[in-house]
Amino acid sequence: MGYTGGTTANPTYKNLGDHTESIQMDFDSTLVTYGELLGIFWDSHNPESPATCQYKSAVFYHDETQQQLAEQTKQQREADYGVPLLTDILAAETFYRAEDYHQKYYLRSHSLLERDLTTYYPDPHDFTDSTASARVNGVAGWHYTAERLEAEIDSFGLSTEANDALRSLATD
Repeated sequence: MGYTGGTTANPTYKNLGDHTESIQMDFDSTLVTYGELLGIFWDSHNPESPATCQYKSAVFYHDETQQQLAEQTKQQREADYGVPLLTDILAAETFYRAEDYHQKYYLRSHSLLERDLTTYYPDPHDFTDSTASARVNGVAGWHYTAERLEAEIDSFGLSTEANDALRSLATD
């Protein structure tokens, strides 16, 4: 989680300037393609909604291939929707990492889960960047099925108490 797309140096949540809240993803293209990630992006939000600069719909590309694919998938979605989409396709510039308190929003609202994971990842950047924290955040934000959780829960490294709390979140 962080900020990009603007001109303000070292933006913060309270002094965002003209930046947009965004995520930056590192991915292994042998496991998931950029096109698949774009599919998830388009399926995960309403690209027809107007938004402020802070919360606008945007794809930030890193090279010409990504730009072309982002524009192509936007055009495909516009044809599917039958209306122009309000999603910007922009060159990625400097990405500023958001403040620690702004990371893993859903996970941080569950103190038991956060406590368990910060035991394993006491450094805030390690906590934020860990796959386990990302997945637990997904469960806490109701973006996981109970079946998927059961298949992966042992890999999170949580206590039995935290596992039980996580299971209850996934089944509520």
